[in-house]
Amino acid sequence: QVDILYLQIIKCFGLFVFLFLSGQTLFKVVVKSLSPKELVRIHVPKPLDRNDGTFLVRYRMYETVNEGLKIEILYGNEHVAQSPYILKGPVYHEYCECPEQDPQAWQRTLSCPTQEPQIEEDFASFPSINLQQMLKEVPKRFGDERGAVVHYTILNNRIYRRSLGKYTDFKMFSDEILLSLARKVLLPDLEFYINLGDWPLEHRKASDIPGPIPIISWCGSLDSRDVILPTYDITHSTLEAMRGVTNDLLSIQGNTGPSWINKTEKAFFRGRDSREERLQLVQLSKENPQLLDAGITGYFFFQEKEKELGKAKLMGFFDFFKYKYQVNVDGTVAAYRYPYLMLGDSLVLKQDSPYYEHFYVALRPWKHYVPIKRNLSDLLEKIKWAKENDEEAKKIAKEGQLTARDLLQPHRLYCYYYSVLQKYAERQSSKPEIRDGMELVPQPDDNTSICRCHRKRLSREEL
Repeated sequence: QVDILYLQIIKCFGLFVFLFLSGQTLFKVVVKSLSPKELVRIHVPKPLDRNDGTFLVRYRMYETVNEGLKIEILYGNEHVAQSPYILKGPVYHEYCECPEQDPQAWQRTLSCPTQEPQIEEDFASFPSINLQQMLKEVPKRFGDERGAVVHYTILNNRIYRRSLGKYTDFKMFSDEILLSLARKVLLPDLEFYINLGDWPLEHRKASDIPGPIPIISWCGSLDSRDVILPTYDITHSTLEAMRGVTNDLLSIQGNTGPSWINKTEKAFFRGRDSREERLQLVQLSKENPQLLDAGITGYFFFQEKEKELGKAKLMGFFDFFKYKYQVNVDGTVAAYRYPYLMLGDSLVLKQDSPYYEHFYVALRPWKHYVPIKRNLSDLLEKIKWAKENDEEAKKIAKEGQLTARDLLQPHRLYCYYYSVLQKYAERQSSKPEIRDGMELVPQPDDNTSICRCHRKRLSREEL
């Protein structure tokens, strides 16, 4: 008998999670329109088995479903675990521009957290945002030829931007998430600057005169005041997860390698030479091959070291999880592979770092990961500890994985983005405007999908 402990459905993102107590996988999932009169194209890929009794199922719609969806979980031809489940309509596909006019209703639907500690901390330095000061300062301080800053205005749920500097190609990631948000919910009117570079920019302290300005970045540091959003990598992965590619935050969860007991009992690392400690890792690996397998896959910063240390072959990321322990060492800033490592079922050995991503604030050493010193002087000692304390190491790995699953769900990232924009808008001391040189960022023209929006578009005066 197959039973299901829980079923979680996320209406906006085509994702649900369920737990089979029996652990059997001889089942199928059917997602279809609730009304037999409504013929709608819906793609349901193979479920992702997370190898702990839980499965992720994604579906992609190509049309609006008016009545709603029926989700059937079948064992053989029999419904199991209170199947079918009903998702009342209308339900819209990813590219349907039909924003919820009540942001609070949208946040309730997604069960957005009422508070995000990192957001509260980031905005503590900015009780008020002087837009005129930013317009004057940002282009001079950060907008030179080598700049990587984009100036955005959101007005009437439309996105406008202009680039400052020539290293702004990554605006495609910020464009895409802002457009995706605008299709789902009415965004506040605001004007802001996003830093598309690796390093956080604002290093003034609150006591300085002039004080800091709220540049938005993908990575924070202990000595900067930037407001942090999920990294471009997490953002892109979340958007791609809805399109069903392989290396995304959901697919990782269904490809975590052998069970814990069958993993190779070594620490593992592969990556570029973007920090000297990574070279130290390879040297440690050469001296202690029974404990550590580390290799540099590409040389850019320390090309003279390639002959001495050698170049490792590229490996598929899923193959990392053949190893029990994963070493996470900074790149130029925080290593953006960290969320992926956390979602596997290996133990993460995390280097102490002044850099952080938006979700680090929720993680605790020895509960979610094992800390290692910045100079890696205790790495071998920590690997030995893990080998000698296998049950404790397994427990930390699982706790880290479960926490990352919760923090990095697609709807949580959308909630986080919206909360940052909302907090920012509340603090603006003047009205945002479409500035000279700004261009409209158009919504994508998806001719393959049919969008029928049932919501009345209200003017801001009506709201």
